[in-house]
Amino acid sequence: MRTYLVVIDDSPEASLALRFAARRAARTGGGVAVLAIIPPQDFVAFGGVQATIEAEAREHAEALVSAAADTVQQEANVTPQVMVRQGKPAEVVCQVIAENDEIAALVLATAASGAPGPLVAHFTGQDAGTLPCPVMLVPGGIDVARLDALS
Repeated sequence: MRTYLVVIDDSPEASLALRFAARRAARTGGGVAVLAIIPPQDFVAFGGVQATIEAEAREHAEALVSAAADTVQQEANVTPQVMVRQGKPAEVVCQVIAENDEIAALVLATAASGAPGPLVAHFTGQDAGTLPCPVMLVPGGIDVARLDALS
């Protein structure tokens, strides 16, 4: 099955990428994989504080993927695969894609203005040709009606 991988975070562009992926999956009989990444935490000298920070980051990531899964289900009637991973974002994305042959595309959205986010910059810059699947970029400033028409 053709699966669209979306990296979800709190940004407005992540919701655009999710909407596009969900609608494409519904139209093509595909699936959606939603990935939240917990970035590596800076070391804190006190173990209890470190554990609390990591637990809060995991809870936040799990809430993000849960909300995204609900959105995909409502938007496209597709039950997504949800994942929460910890690590450097670009490395985690590459690892997830390498582990899943069904991923047909990485769907990211650009910022509406200004510099691209780190994943967009990474996968469209020096490492643009390293993935075994296409990278689909959704313009961050796109009107939702236009996005729906294109997806």
